[in-house]
Amino acid sequence: MNDLPICVTCGVQYATLRDDCPICEDERQYVGWGGQRWTSLDRLREAGHRPRVREEGPGVVGIGTEPPTAIGQRALLVRGPSGNVLWDMITYVDDDLLAQVEALGGVDAIAISHPHYYGTMIEWAHAFGAPVYIHAADRRWVARPDDSIVFWEGDTREIGDGLTLINAGVHFDGGQVLHREGPGGGALFSGDILQVAKDRRWVSFMYSYPNYIPERPRTVRRALSLLEPYPFDRVYGAWWRQIVDADGREAVRRSADRYLAFALDDGSPETDRSGVLDK
Repeated sequence: MNDLPICVTCGVQYATLRDDCPICEDERQYVGWGGQRWTSLDRLREAGHRPRVREEGPGVVGIGTEPPTAIGQRALLVRGPSGNVLWDMITYVDDDLLAQVEALGGVDAIAISHPHYYGTMIEWAHAFGAPVYIHAADRRWVARPDDSIVFWEGDTREIGDGLTLINAGVHFDGGQVLHREGPGGGALFSGDILQVAKDRRWVSFMYSYPNYIPERPRTVRRALSLLEPYPFDRVYGAWWRQIVDADGREAVRRSADRYLAFALDDGSPETDRSGVLDK
């Protein structure tokens, strides 16, 4: 399916060519300034895109493209005792990249944080015979329907030993993060559901990144409540080296405290910014 249309701006592959990209038409994304444009895997290969694979942390391998496509995110191969999970997705894929991933143990399951990263998820699912876990709240954004997709409901879903999806609901209603128990105190794979900041001791929360729309305080509080039972030392964001590498659980909590303090501040001198997580 190397000629299937791919939106140049968001990098998502569609089942058929259309006039618009609903994902980019949504207020959380944008249509490219030159209008709606399409490409394909064949065209990307002809343009010189190549895979980039390197370690990103203990038991974690980054998978990306040079030059990057769409918004430049990289995927992560999360290695666990019950198999490998491909967390999030990129647009580009070729036989060389699939062979490199196969040499690392292949892919037993795929899970994607939100629609901006759907990329070529069905190509990967077919290549490895792997299910794709997407929260049911984001079903309507799937651009290439396929039987390999597992739409799950509720707050959490275990997809392997020590591997749990959590519906944080930030950015998109179905926005999900992946928690892995140990090694190294556990890890949270957040994409940009929890955005690792440039100062990598912090994260933040947005409804729309390109259009600068902050997330709703009640949504952030719900996400923090769901994450509370899970220990993690590292938080892996969506881009190369964008990682909170120590004390991740506390980094998320203090980041939410700071975010909510500003979001709830009405500008009056009487505003009390303490204890906002409990309000």
